[in-house]
Amino acid sequence: MKYHSLEVRQTALTLLRGGTKNAEVARRLNVPVGTIGHWKHADRAKRGECPGAHAPECPRCDGSPLDAEAYAYTLGLYLGDGHISHYAGHRVPTLRITCDNKWPGLMDSAEKAMRRVFPYNRVCRASKVGCHDLKMSSKHLTCLFPQHGPGRKHERRIVLEDWQQEIVDAHPWAFLRGLIHSDGCRITNWTVRNGKRYEYPRYFFTNKSDDIRRLCTDTLTKVGVEWTILARGVDPLNVSIARKASVALMDAHIGPKY
Repeated sequence: MKYHSLEVRQTALTLLRGGTKNAEVARRLNVPVGTIGHWKHADRAKRGECPGAHAPECPRCDGSPLDAEAYAYTLGLYLGDGHISHYAGHRVPTLRITCDNKWPGLMDSAEKAMRRVFPYNRVCRASKVGCHDLKMSSKHLTCLFPQHGPGRKHERRIVLEDWQQEIVDAHPWAFLRGLIHSDGCRITNWTVRNGKRYEYPRYFFTNKSDDIRRLCTDTLTKVGVEWTILARGVDPLNVSIARKASVALMDAHIGPKY
């Protein structure tokens, strides 16, 4: 382990307090960016600017590392089947992502991703009828999920912040996997032509929020997947992917729930 002098650390803190970004301080002083982030967090905690000296780090508050691919997947899950709640007697909000018991592999993937995004927080499973809630509490949930707000997601505006969009652009398939694993499915359709039955696979993503469906279709377009909108009654709730090449792309990167 390399030790840095008190002078180097003090210089780093002076730059950080002046607003210099972690990466720039690391470059100037030839110190690992993780070390700079640790110094910044410890300094802020000492001065009472963080919830506490031993509080978990937050990528948005102090620049600590964020597993971007795991976050993109978790963001997709949250926009589909997740919500953040404040419970009576709890000092911090709780993230809940609901997973159907029919898909144990999906539940494992969701839990692993949450642990990667929040490595210092405990993730647990709460059993419900036919499903489990993956639960995790943190004071920084609204930092990482600024889409949280009063009411249901389809009743309010859902727009990604610039830093979130950059992560989705860098990891589009992880984001789409989260959306499909929450509010999507892969099915086998069939039709009859000239008296012969034909079967073909198809993906659906169904969500009441126009904004969330648009996030899905914009990302599908960026990765080269063709899609159409199918109405349920008078409401255009379903994103359909049925063309052979596009289904093959989805199979290669997402596949059916498991």
